Amino acid sequence: MHAVPELDRLDHDTAWRLGLALAERCRAARLPVTIAIWLGEQRVFHSGCPGSSADNDRWVERKAAVVRHFGVASAQVHATYVGEGGDVETFLRLFALPLDRYFPAGGAVPLVVAGALVGVLAVSGLAGSEDHDLAVSALAELARTSR
Repeated sequence: MHAVPELDRLDHDTAWRLGLALAERCRAARLPVTIAIWLGEQRVFHSGCPGSSADNDRWVERKAAVVRHFGVASAQVHATYVGEGGDVETFLRLFALPLDRYFPAGGAVPLVVAGALVGVLAVSGLAGSEDHDLAVSALAELARTSR
């Protein structure tokens, strides 16, 4: 699992550029993913690539809820509490989280500025580890080009 980079700053325009760059990359590669970005509780970017569905919209919301609750990437929560072959229902019961609003699968990462969680980037449509890698690589590229 790749580490999630911290950003120097993040505003609506930067979030839009992040989402657009990732969406263009995914469309060029013909990846059937949905991408969503929130600043706080406001969704500021949403894109469904060809082959994605409304189901992926629900997945990005559930993964993002895990990031907001735990403050770390959804892939990290999955690795820590569920692991390979783990029981998601037991995890959800342990933290009293409803299945229709939370799911610990890779693909959602915290957007962190100066040590504070300011938003979430979420991807759904591939395997959780691939969704995670897409999100982290887009965030790493933004961090590199923003400095």
